[in-house]
Amino acid sequence: MTRTPLAGLAGLGGFCAAAAFILIRRFYGAIAGIDVTLSLPLWIVAAVCLFSAYMVRKRREEGKVGLDRSQLNPLMAANFMLMGKASAWSGAVCGGVFAGVLVYVAPRVSALLAAEADLPGAVSGTFGGLALAVAGVVLERSCEVSPPSEGEAVQ
Repeated sequence: MTRTPLAGLAGLGGFCAAAAFILIRRFYGAIAGIDVTLSLPLWIVAAVCLFSAYMVRKRREEGKVGLDRSQLNPLMAANFMLMGKASAWSGAVCGGVFAGVLVYVAPRVSALLAAEADLPGAVSGTFGGLALAVAGVVLERSCEVSPPSEGEAVQ
């Protein structure tokens, strides 16, 4: 499995921001308010990813990866890696969408009451998506194991 490309995450976030800006510019009057609670799942999953990354890294450093009950199962580590990869891409999409909304809403805060009410939610969502993308990349990189050196036995 290859690493998640950081340039790909940035490109996807930029694309989603541009698409969201185009759509929100046309349909801003038709959407409900953007509340801060919309970004809460992003922050929760980012916290879970960071905690998982900490636990996996701790187990790897202690040499507690294996098939014993007291060890971290390698398949579970692979599942955490997939969770990290999915979280990174999801964070890029969600952060980009909220960033597109933020780019539209921020200049109109003084003119529109709805924009003033939507600004905290857009800021929280943008940073929540960014936090989720970063936490996903950290979790994915924490689960990597370097290949054995020449002559070293594979466990």
